[in-house]
Amino acid sequence: MVRRVALAVEVVVPSERTYLLSLGSQQGNTHLHWHIAPLPPGAPYEEQQYHALMAENGVIPWSARQAFDLAGRLRVILAGAGSGGE
Repeated sequence: MVRRVALAVEVVVPSERTYLLSLGSQQGNTHLHWHIAPLPPGAPYEEQQYHALMAENGVIPWSARQAFDLAGRLRVILAGAGSGGE
């Protein structure tokens, strides 16, 4: 499922490469979650890898409307992938 979502992100978000991170939790409700982080095209090599994922190096501001629209486009891609087209 993570791969399917990452591929869908690459279809709808211009990206040079996509980083996948799995992070666990040491909190009371142990869990695992994934971060799918597309790297914008043209990012200098020294700003890739972990540097690109650190919020203190800047984040791309998104409105709730932009997030809603992106989620809709991802749903469309994922619905098509579920019917055999990946």
